[in-house]
Amino acid sequence: MEILFISHKYPPSTGGMEKQSYELINGMKAYTKVHTIVYDGKQSRLRFFLTLDRRISKYRKANPGISVIHYNDALMATFCLMHKGHKELKRVVTVHGLDIVFPLSFYQKNILPRFNKYDLIIAVSQATADACVTRGINRKKVVVINNGVDINISTKSDRKSVDELLTFKYNINTKNKQILVALGRPVKRKGYSWFIRNVSPKLDKNFITLLIGPVNTEKRRIMDLLPDQLTHHLELLLGLPSDERTIDKMLTSMWISDKVVRTGKLTFNEITEIMSVADAFVMPNIEVEGDMEGFGLVCLEAVLSGAKVFAAASGGIIDAIQSGKNGWLLTSGDHKEWIRKINSISSHDYESELPTYQRIKYTVENFSWKKMVKQYFECFEGL
Repeated sequence: MEILFISHKYPPSTGGMEKQSYELINGMKAYTKVHTIVYDGKQSRLRFFLTLDRRISKYRKANPGISVIHYNDALMATFCLMHKGHKELKRVVTVHGLDIVFPLSFYQKNILPRFNKYDLIIAVSQATADACVTRGINRKKVVVINNGVDINISTKSDRKSVDELLTFKYNINTKNKQILVALGRPVKRKGYSWFIRNVSPKLDKNFITLLIGPVNTEKRRIMDLLPDQLTHHLELLLGLPSDERTIDKMLTSMWISDKVVRTGKLTFNEITEIMSVADAFVMPNIEVEGDMEGFGLVCLEAVLSGAKVFAAASGGIIDAIQSGKNGWLLTSGDHKEWIRKINSISSHDYESELPTYQRIKYTVENFSWKKMVKQYFECFEGL
């Protein structure tokens, strides 16, 4: 068996999908012969897509042993539905969540049901798999393989060093505070504005929440000039910070400015250092129509950094966090439950119930890249 991987999400670009694609392709080399057509940023993305059919044919002619083609997401699979050839090969698609629920009516009604022409659909979570079936994809063609995580995350620090880092480099005073961390782009489904409005004011006064992630208002001003419907679609498609304006407006209020701070973008080492001493990592996702969290990779990274994880039982997060094993799932949108659980951190009940080493051990055993790649190979082999 020889496999041709086709991906437009690949290094040098960075992100969860790029990392997953990289680990899958390179890990698969341990099992079988691998060929790749990946977008490396050296040409326009449009040209990459328009020349793809010809490049696939060229690869197949030079490598007649290719028997499986893998497309890295639903956008790639949608475009490749137009290709006339290659139907005698086994064709596999990985879907990640938003690429399935994207709320464009024509896409939902006319494109996704045509995915039944493919031999296998690999969903990164059970929620993503359910979304596929709901949209007319044959349940028998859908399997779930969770994404992996870098199990070697081990940066450690001490509280004094982290306080000094935040004070002197970022002008954030965390001394004698209990630190909560939230990480990621401020898109609506992440629930940051919901958390600031409904949870933060009722937390014990010594809690401070650090919102770690890029701050960008320029794109937001441009989007404000467009119609609401178009703005919503573009925000989802481009991953733009749809919650940014609401968050910034809240943080100008005196009643919350000492409880929640936006740090801006930090380095990966700085993030893991902060995580290792934080009192908890929070991922308070809320339900947003036409959007979903396909998996919960950032939760797993937080676990491996040593943080206690409190995450909303929403979308693919349910696959990543197992309550009582590597973190705790809380009801999405239930502010009373979130307030009660976070305020109880001071009693150390969670630490005694589930020690850090056990949370890390469970995550390492269940979410390594090696395990993910092996499951993919078994699926390819089964075809």
